[in-house]
Amino acid sequence: MSEIEETINRIKTHKSVQGIVICNNDGQIIRSTYGTESKEGENIARTIPTLAAKAKSTVRDLDPQNELTFLRIKSKNNEIMVAPDKEFLLIVVQGPKEEKKEDE
Repeated sequence: MSEIEETINRIKTHKSVQGIVICNNDGQIIRSTYGTESKEGENIARTIPTLAAKAKSTVRDLDPQNELTFLRIKSKNNEIMVAPDKEFLLIVVQGPKEEKKEDE
C-alpha cells in the first residue's frame, strides 16, 4: 500500500470524518472518498481551492515571509480542514464531535 493510501485510511478511521478530497489547485479531483453518485466531493473540489488561494494570498499580504500551512473552517454543521501543498490540496470534512453526556 502506498503512503498516500495509508494516510487516507488512517484519516478515514476517525469517527467524525465524513469525507476526504484530494484535488489540484484547479479543483480537479485526484482522489475522493465521496461516492460517484454524490456531488458533495465535486462541490468541495470546486469551491475550496479558491478559498484556500485567497487565504494563502492574505497571509502573504500580511507578512511576505509567511505562508499558509493549514486552514480550518468551522461551521454549525461540520468542519473543513485544508492542508495545502504546492500542487495539491488535502481536504477533510468532519462532522460535529459528539459531546459527552453527564450522568444526572
